Amino acid sequence: MKQEVNPQDTSRAKAFGLWMKSPVPMVTFTKTFDVTRLYKVCKRRGVKFNTLLCWCMGRAAADRPEFYLLPENGKLYKYDRLAINVIVNHKKGDICSCDVPYSDDFNQFAADYDRMTQTAIDTCESTFDEEAMVIGTSAMTATQLDSIVNQYSGVFNNPFLAWGRYRKSWFKVWLPISMQFHHAQMDGGHAAQYLEDLQQIINHL
Repeated sequence: MKQEVNPQDTSRAKAFGLWMKSPVPMVTFTKTFDVTRLYKVCKRRGVKFNTLLCWCMGRAAADRPEFYLLPENGKLYKYDRLAINVIVNHKKGDICSCDVPYSDDFNQFAADYDRMTQTAIDTCESTFDEEAMVIGTSAMTATQLDSIVNQYSGVFNNPFLAWGRYRKSWFKVWLPISMQFHHAQMDGGHAAQYLEDLQQIINHL
């Protein structure tokens, strides 16, 4: 459920006042992750790499209250659940997207991911969940990328994570992931801790 809240009643009151009207309120961090464990689990269980990575991103966000807040059009909104937005290449050669509901149950998330992305491929239509706080993602696996900076337009203020192709080196697999976030939603310390939590979740799959 989405509901408007008074910024002054939240922990983001000061940040909202400082950054809501900033012409460039978005911040981008890039961290190189050790995804060796994730890669091995996917190979062993026959799971898609991006499916499991997206679930890990949702799991790392699920217990962090700042991820349920969204600054938008001069207002602050609070949500009670999360979704992961996935970009899909459909059969007509263009792209569309779908908001996959996050679940702590990976099997449920994976089933929804497969069903919704396949529907997007077949129908060439996007699916949006207006009642969920959406974490954007984009996987550009045609090449290896060091960093990705998304548009700073103020139109899409949701957290956004993007990556390219993973890299193999000896017995390790590495993946740089860029995270963009609105400064009114979270501070740099929140984002840094989120990235650390994401690494720990990957390590303990």
